[in-house]
Amino acid sequence: MTTILAQAAPTTAPANPKPPYADVIANYFPFLLIIGVMVFLMFRTKSKEEQKRKDLMGSLKKGDEVQTIGGIIGKVVEVRDNEVLVKIDESTNTKVRFRRSAIGQVLTQEKSDAK
Repeated sequence: MTTILAQAAPTTAPANPKPPYADVIANYFPFLLIIGVMVFLMFRTKSKEEQKRKDLMGSLKKGDEVQTIGGIIGKVVEVRDNEVLVKIDESTNTKVRFRRSAIGQVLTQEKSDAK
């Protein structure tokens, strides 16, 4: 019986011992990699949307039909650096001045893209 116990226990320490946290890192690496890729893709998508909106606001011109973030639809009469004058009623010639950031979407370009 003593010979079995003597064979089971190693007498020398391994030449290159692993640190105790090496297995933990190896087990969690795929999860960390997936999370990293997801974060990268989310930021990339967000930056693309911001660039698209910036280009849309930069290409705003007189005569475009726009919708504000509040839902008001009208035609652009005048474009300034930070403001846009929008005609919202033809019969009473009502015009309202909006900040560029208040423009939600340009409807004229969507109609031309659909054709």
